[in-house]
Amino acid sequence: MTQSIIFDEMLIKRYDTAGPRYTSYPTALQFHDNFGAPEYKAAAQWSNEQHQIANDPRPLSLYFHIPFCDTVCFFCGCNKIVTKYRDRAAPYLDRLHKEVQLQAALFDSDRPVKQIHWGGGTPTFISHAEITKLMAVTRKYFKLLDDDSGEYSIEIDPREASQQTMALLREVGFNRMSLGVQDFNPRVQKAVNRIQPEAQTISAITAARQLGFKSISVDLIYGLPFQSVESFGNTLDKIINISPDRLSVFNYAHLPEMFKPQRRINKEDLPCPQEKLNILSLAITKLTAAGYVYIGMDHFAKPDDELAIAQREGNLYRNFQGYSTHADCDLIAMGTTAIAKVGNTYSQNIKDLDAFYQRLDAGELPVFRGLSLKVDDLLRREIITALLCHFTLKIPIIEATYNIFFKDYFASEISELRAMENDGLISVNNDVIDVKPTGRLLIRNICMVFDKYLRSTTKQRYSNVI
Repeated sequence: MTQSIIFDEMLIKRYDTAGPRYTSYPTALQFHDNFGAPEYKAAAQWSNEQHQIANDPRPLSLYFHIPFCDTVCFFCGCNKIVTKYRDRAAPYLDRLHKEVQLQAALFDSDRPVKQIHWGGGTPTFISHAEITKLMAVTRKYFKLLDDDSGEYSIEIDPREASQQTMALLREVGFNRMSLGVQDFNPRVQKAVNRIQPEAQTISAITAARQLGFKSISVDLIYGLPFQSVESFGNTLDKIINISPDRLSVFNYAHLPEMFKPQRRINKEDLPCPQEKLNILSLAITKLTAAGYVYIGMDHFAKPDDELAIAQREGNLYRNFQGYSTHADCDLIAMGTTAIAKVGNTYSQNIKDLDAFYQRLDAGELPVFRGLSLKVDDLLRREIITALLCHFTLKIPIIEATYNIFFKDYFASEISELRAMENDGLISVNNDVIDVKPTGRLLIRNICMVFDKYLRSTTKQRYSNVI
């Protein structure tokens, strides 16, 4: 595929609406509390049986949620616990060790762990000893790879990552990292309560490179208070000079009714919609001119990065951590609110910390809701994933896999797509749906056509697609 993108302001304004980010389909809004630990255990057993039959152990992906943060960033919508007391992490990690043991008992011991991701919160909030112990416990109960071939990543806060911390992370097995920058402008940083000097970011990235980290990803946000085309352009120039392997350029969604920290951001200080569009246009222009390719959904990568290669080779996937290169993994998620994908199910852990502790102290998994996917869910998920990851859908493959006639099964959807085709976003024929470079920024809109659940309710609240 050609990894190109065209910014068409007129079309972006025409399709300006809110919609899911599709880290899963169905989305978490469809999860229900009739799915709990027994259903999760059954899914794990089914997964083991399938791969025993195939005589080819399916790999695993492990996600750990570390919810603690030293300070609150006003823009943040993540599940987090803001505290200055570092000792609050100890009881949480004790329970996380128990959860590792409970989870490992459900999966065949010969299944290799190809991916690990620590997210937050701020994973580097915990001490060096706690980092070392959590990885040691994980290695004790799961089959981690010892040849540095796994994709073992961690989210870091440069303000929490000294040279010694970076060296320790590499020593215990991490070989990829992502870090939040958002914006280098001091006025913007003050407005969102994230004071992070440029030198700290550069120091962390320099250390990661010297230590042999294989991939470095940086997060930026556009639409924050006091941002302008000029100021964000300065941040982009600095980031391009730093030259991370990947970049995420997220749209700030101001939803103070959903996320309390955002109530401390003055709406009057936010850039107007036109300025936001101009900032996005500038970001695309600068990043593509610097050699980055557009992966999709706010993500850019260097052409030799694993994400860009996987997209060109047709192996890219999307899960709760974003774009991924391993579609074949069952995703085991540990920690409060963490979301797993095992077999044809999704499941989520309890959010309340006390309830999380009580479940694990009783020797029970803290799963409190989830979903078993129906055939129609699997069908639509495959379509949405193909469009999100590869900007193309090969209809004969879908028909053969699910034993359907595509034009009959999706008659109403095809009718809706015609308007997008007339606008130049896509091309549609009997064999393929192709997303054109003009439509790639609007891929969420295209995927929403195939979302059955969006048709049944209007009560859902999502961020805008651009």
